[in-house]
Amino acid sequence: MKKLLTFLILTLTISVFGQIEKKGNPTDFIPKGYVLFEKILGDLNSDSIEDCVLIIKGTDTNKIITDKNRGILDRNRRGIIVLFNKGGQYDLVAKNYDCFSSENEDGGVYFVPELSVQISKGNLYFHYGHGRYGYWKYTFRFQKSDFELIGYDANENRGPIINSETSINFSTKIKQTKVNTNKNAESGEEVFKTATSKIKIDKLMRLSNIKDIDELEMYNY
Repeated sequence: MKKLLTFLILTLTISVFGQIEKKGNPTDFIPKGYVLFEKILGDLNSDSIEDCVLIIKGTDTNKIITDKNRGILDRNRRGIIVLFNKGGQYDLVAKNYDCFSSENEDGGVYFVPELSVQISKGNLYFHYGHGRYGYWKYTFRFQKSDFELIGYDANENRGPIINSETSINFSTKIKQTKVNTNKNAESGEEVFKTATSKIKIDKLMRLSNIKDIDELEMYNY
C-alpha cells in the first residue's frame, strides 16, 4: 500500500508540474533535426556554478537557398536551450527551438544585425549589434520557472554620434528615452532631452513562449 501511494503521488506530481529532464552532457538535449550553433557558459541562478546555454540551428535542406549575389545561404532558424548545472547533471529549464532568425537573412542595403548571446550577473542577454547604426538588447531573468523579459535597451546612432537611446524596465514598468537635440553635434557633443513614462503590461513575456524575437514590437510601449 505504501509503495502504491508513493507511486500515485509521483505520477500526480509529474502530470501537474511536468518532469524535469536531466542529462549528463548538454548536447544530448539537442533535438533531432538541429545542430549546435553556439554554446555559452555562465551562472544563471546565483549558485556559483556555470550553467549552459545552447544556441541550436535547424537542418532543413529546403531552407538552404542560392542567392545570386551571396551564393549558398542557410536560412534555417535558430533556437535556444537553457540548462542549469546541478553537480555535473544538467536540468532543462527553458527551450525555444525557433525564436531566432538565421544569421543569413537579407539585410537590404544594410548588413544583418549580429546576434550575441551573453550571460552576466545572473541575467541572459540577447544583443543585436548593428555596427555604426547602434544596437538593441533584450534582458531575461529566471523567475517563475522560466526566463522572463525584464528589460530592453536600444541605441540608435549616426556613425559615432548617438541620435537616441531607449531603456524599458518591464519589472518596474518604467520607460526612459533620450533624444539628441543638437543636430550638428560631433561625437561627445550630444545634448539629450530625457523623457520618462509608465508602460502598461499585464504580465512579463516568457522566453519559452516567444514565437519570433524579431517580431517583438518594443515601440508599442
